[in-house]
Amino acid sequence: MSSLRLDKFLSDMKIGTRSQVKTLIRKGQISVNGTVIKSPEYKVTEKDQIMAGDHQVFYRKYEYLMLNKPAGVVSATKDNHDKTVLDLVSGSSRGDLFPVGRLDRDTEGLLLLTNDGKLAHDLLSPKKHVDKVYIAIVSGHPGPDATALFFEGLDIGERDDTLPAKLEILNSGDKSLTRVTIREGRYHQVKRMFETIGCKVLYLKRISMGTLNLDDTLLPGEWRPLTEDEVSELTMRSESE
Repeated sequence: MSSLRLDKFLSDMKIGTRSQVKTLIRKGQISVNGTVIKSPEYKVTEKDQIMAGDHQVFYRKYEYLMLNKPAGVVSATKDNHDKTVLDLVSGSSRGDLFPVGRLDRDTEGLLLLTNDGKLAHDLLSPKKHVDKVYIAIVSGHPGPDATALFFEGLDIGERDDTLPAKLEILNSGDKSLTRVTIREGRYHQVKRMFETIGCKVLYLKRISMGTLNLDDTLLPGEWRPLTEDEVSELTMRSESE
């Protein structure tokens, strides 16, 4: 990292809010390379040994959070009208996180929050062939040709048809339970694909993205940091493409 103000470094590493870490600094509870520093503006780098009391603070360049997004929350960093996914982790994360892609306001499920721009780009790029898997409940039966139509690609009113997608009909009836796997993320894509074959999506939830699977212990609105293994699997897959 380039040099950072001490108070920003500490708040980014979740020692406290910006005002809380300024108080710690001014009270002499923060040292840099063995010297107590009382200036929040003091510049530090990852090479410095920074102590908060008896606890050494290590710099983490990137952070990765798994969120089980609930319906009614928008996938944005800011919104003037609705609660955002970042509001759900406010006060518990650094200030430079963003959602990797978007889930519609009424769509639930797996959403990755990070500040790793390269990984985000790789996960979202159609050229990387990263599978995104959804559970969808739709009105009516998709029909006998639906699976083939999804695989061939559908005209959803854009210049190009959708890339080949996998449709699995898990249970059919007046309302059908399906699983859909896509490799792109166009606006309202899954809903528009079903509309093309005469079905309306009643419920939509993303359950996986690449190697990352939604933790089924997370209730809607809950989140947790990714494990080291989860981060490693995501980044290894990204780098191998």
